[in-house]
Amino acid sequence: MAGRKQFDVDEALRRAMLVFWRWGYSEASIDRLTEGTGLGRGSLYGTFGDKSALFRKSLLRYAETYHPLYERALSGPHPSPEAVMAAYLRVALNRIADPAVPDGCLLTMSAAQLQALDAEGQAMVRAMIDSLRAMLEQALRAAGAGEQDAAELALCTLATNKSLAVLSRSGFSGEDLATVAAATARVARRPPPLLR
Repeated sequence: MAGRKQFDVDEALRRAMLVFWRWGYSEASIDRLTEGTGLGRGSLYGTFGDKSALFRKSLLRYAETYHPLYERALSGPHPSPEAVMAAYLRVALNRIADPAVPDGCLLTMSAAQLQALDAEGQAMVRAMIDSLRAMLEQALRAAGAGEQDAAELALCTLATNKSLAVLSRSGFSGEDLATVAAATARVARRPPPLLR
């Protein structure tokens, strides 16, 4: 039938997401995107719009894939704030250990290249990070943390999540990353002086 797409649009978007994840927005050239998706330029532009629009759709696909995993991990009940932090970071470690996807995290990569994104892309990145932070704060309060402690521990956990993504791209072992995650979760047990 005329006008019917001869490819799987959802699969093409998944592949585009992996290109942005592997290379970052700045290095995800149109040539890399066409090679990664298997689409010609005309099909790529005709289906997804320009590179910025494709990036935003890819970032949304990433969030739709991974943020529910964080939501489930945080849904609890958790016996302590430490358990909340450990559950959240376990999701990050599992994603990093998945050989089917690039090292690191598309959201972290995008935050590091924020100035290369258009205003809408920048706003999406910040909104997604803020959403994860709010999710963490809520779960930490439900596990018994006070309002200030929950805010500080959520920020600490989020920062660790992003640092795990960077370390994984730098070749640190899974064991090293698990050590970082475990040490961060222990902060909830006895916050160091800077968090008091």
